[in-house]
Amino acid sequence: MNTFGENLRLTVFGESHGEAIGMVLDGFPAGEDIDLDKVKEQLARRAPGTGELSTARAEPDEPLFLSGLLDGHSTGAPLCATIKNTDAKSADYRPEKPRPGHADLASQIKYKGFADFRGGGPFSGRLTAAMVMAGAVCRQALERRGIFTEAKIIRIGSAESTQPDFDFALRKEILDARASGDSVGGVIECSVSGLPAGLGGLMFGGMESRIASALYAIPGVKGVEFGAGFEFAKMRGSEANDPIRLEDGRLFTETNNSGGINGGLTNGMPLVVRCAFRPTPSIAREQKTVDLSKMQNTTLRITGRHDPCIVPRAVPVVESMVEFCIMDAICGS
Repeated sequence: MNTFGENLRLTVFGESHGEAIGMVLDGFPAGEDIDLDKVKEQLARRAPGTGELSTARAEPDEPLFLSGLLDGHSTGAPLCATIKNTDAKSADYRPEKPRPGHADLASQIKYKGFADFRGGGPFSGRLTAAMVMAGAVCRQALERRGIFTEAKIIRIGSAESTQPDFDFALRKEILDARASGDSVGGVIECSVSGLPAGLGGLMFGGMESRIASALYAIPGVKGVEFGAGFEFAKMRGSEANDPIRLEDGRLFTETNNSGGINGGLTNGMPLVVRCAFRPTPSIAREQKTVDLSKMQNTTLRITGRHDPCIVPRAVPVVESMVEFCIMDAICGS
């Protein structure tokens, strides 16, 4: 299923080289102001064809709202919006030679050879534009409630945000990978401020469960951690626990190793989550694969237009899925 959420339901639809992609946001509160210019601003952050660090595929990503919006306000009906695909080059893709690292082989097996293989079909990162549309709507509602989300790149390949001139090092990692016909991955950190304590639920309804599930839906995400994350494995309890304090009537913790969540519930501290992206699977180097029409081993050199690193364009996508999960929790509180 392509539908996610408990109180607010998000459905994403379309294929990379189909007529259009889109989203349906069901359960969004009525009477919320929706500024379409702000939706376009978020889509522009994700858009391809914006420079040497991304794919040359150029799409205007103009959102068309079909329902749920009247005179700039949400009506309470499902919000449905589409984006037309205008710059697809399907001839670059061959179904008989599945691309290593993609869903090509697994999807052809699951769907008995009928899966849309063009540009990855419904498994493509192209569909993240639909996620951003939904997130941009939720973002506006959250900011009116004093809740703000910001994501940033903290690692690209061997370049880390802690080193001097990170921007230069980041660009160098990406351009060096592209020059060698290869690709590179990275890590994005997202933080949310202004969250009230108590959002979330038990076990599978906890905020970590919801957000992790949403982030893993983003193509290329292979790891998610909250707060100190995997560093917890190196700590003792005395180091890992966040001391609780009271000051001027305000409860807070001195540290935030838990990333703003305890027991699946927000605790009033900033929510902090990181996700790791794999290197883009579509690379110019020769790779081993199988010719399914002949059922024999062969090689493949991928042509076409592809990002040497998907991380820079994924920043607003990560924000969007986190924002959706928070709005979903608010709608149920």
